[in-house]
This record gives sequence, structure tokens and C-alpha cells, in this order.
Amino acid sequence: MPTSDSEGKDWSLERFKQVRPDTVCDVGPGEGTYAKLFRPVYPGIWWTGVEAHRPYIAKFKLKSTKTRSMYDELHVEDVRDSEEHLFHRDLVIFGDLLEHVERDDAVALLQRAEAAGAWNILVSVPIVESLQGEVDGNPHEAHVHQWDADDMDAVLAGLGGKTEAMRGNTLGCWWWSRRG
Repeated sequence: MPTSDSEGKDWSLERFKQVRPDTVCDVGPGEGTYAKLFRPVYPGIWWTGVEAHRPYIAKFKLKSTKTRSMYDELHVEDVRDSEEHLFHRDLVIFGDLLEHVERDDAVALLQRAEAAGAWNILVSVPIVESLQGEVDGNPHEAHVHQWDADDMDAVLAGLGGKTEAMRGNTLGCWWWSRRG
């Protein structure tokens, strides 16, 4: 679904406040959960969104010419096809996204973000069985990989840097930083 469980959001917001990024890339924003939560804290930040499902743009007002948009820049594409420069941000958010792609693709996305120069990466994924198919005609909503928290720990450790984690009852959240 284009929504996210509230678990881990306060934890993520505290790390966001500590880092205070100038640029953010929100991958698969759905309804814009992280932009709604983080953007009011520091309104001058440049927000880029990468959304694969075009109908979400109007439905959730991700980009608008009439009102203040949630995203300053919005790319409608599968992030696996995105240009590397989109990952060169102070913060790249993979919030409730990596369960929607095969594990190898998820690992490759994290590695691409690190290699492109992301200073921080926020990951949030279900860490319990979370079966889900297509939602509202959006095939990108299907869960194709069930993450184990220990596996995500290992994947992020492989990037080097420093990782903090929060394991909840439903979601796990990780904040990776190249500032080790």
C-alpha cells in the first residue's frame, strides 16, 4: 500500500533532526509519508521523489503547480532505471520500498546509493511476514521479498560506514551513514 505503519517514524525523525540534510531523495514515496513527517521540521530542504506509479502523483498531491508541492523534483520511473545522480543526496530514503523488489535488486539499490555518494540512507521494511499483492491496479505494491532484520543488518554492514537500527514489532528501521 502507498501508506506506512507508524512504527519507527519517531525514531527516524530524531535521526533526521540530528543530521539535518540539505537534500533528500525519497524513493517510492507513495502518499508522501516521510515528506509529510520530515519536511515541516526544516522547510528549506530540497526534496526529490522517485515514484513508479503515475496515478499516485495526483492522488496524493506529490507534485502540484497550484500549491506547495511535497517534492521539489519528481521522477516518474522505476528507481532501478534511475540515473545515479538522484542518489547523490545528503539523505536517501528507502521507506517501505525494498520489500517490493527482489532481494538482489534491493541490495543493488543500496549499493548504488552508497556508490553515488549518499551521505545517509534510511531504510524501513517489514520484519515480519507481510504478504501483499497488487493494490489498486499498482503491480509495484506487491511484496516480493520478506526481509529478515539480521539480513538487513548484514547488507548495510557491507556498505561500510555506521549503521543504527530500530527493530519494532512490525517494521525494522535502519539509519546508515558514511560518517563512520
